Amino acid sequence: MKPEDFELLSGILKERSGLALTKEKVYLVESRLLPIARQRGLDGLDGLMAALRSNSEEPLLKDITEAMTTNESFFFRDVRPFESFREVLLPALLKAREAKKHIRIWCAACSTGQEPYTLAMCLREEAQKLAGWRTDIVATDISDEVLEKAKAGVYSQFEVQRGLPIQLLVKYFKKVGDMWQIDPAIRGMVRYSQLNLMGDFSKLGAFDIVFCRNVLIYFDQNLKVEVLDRISHLMPSDGFLYLGGAETVIGLTTKFMPMKGQRGVYHLASETAH
Repeated sequence: MKPEDFELLSGILKERSGLALTKEKVYLVESRLLPIARQRGLDGLDGLMAALRSNSEEPLLKDITEAMTTNESFFFRDVRPFESFREVLLPALLKAREAKKHIRIWCAACSTGQEPYTLAMCLREEAQKLAGWRTDIVATDISDEVLEKAKAGVYSQFEVQRGLPIQLLVKYFKKVGDMWQIDPAIRGMVRYSQLNLMGDFSKLGAFDIVFCRNVLIYFDQNLKVEVLDRISHLMPSDGFLYLGGAETVIGLTTKFMPMKGQRGVYHLASETAH
């Protein structure tokens, strides 16, 4: 890819999605955008970039943005966050929310739905403890395409084999041809909507737990700080934030503090708690 093409593309993606594209990701650009060029009958990446320069209409910009911001996801990714959710955070919230019996969870950048459905299955497994409780899972992503797949809840054999325990596959999925579809009751526990983290998300309301895992790594320093600041305003004083294993708030913000003994889990610092 020509340097000037990479520069143009980087600027577009930064402006539209916050994605900070580095030069070592050229291979990713080529693998993600060549299919778009083929679909539009263009002559490879050169043809795609020429089309972008001559007529950067919204459908093309949207296709490019979605292709570059779609990240892989799988059930029970990294395992430990979901263990801590069930064993530590959920019991703490059941105690703290006893009066109102309502818990809200946000999965930001949910991709194809494996993370919110993992949380839904975790909650369903705790159904006895949650009798009489209302639980909301709100899942958002910038890409309409991945949200449609998430809503359908249909996954390949490869996708269900990545991290999903066999007993949960048998319990909550049914075979549809050579694919697997998650139970309608589990699908009904998650509300999906399109959202760009660069925009205003205050209308989503308050959340007891926010999962924003493996997202901030794609943003530059300033945008990371801004997103964390805005997330902090959606959380009660005893809320929790999950980040990915390679992410941290240290050196970015003093609004969140690491939770002792729980890697990747953060709580509001007392001086900024709402």
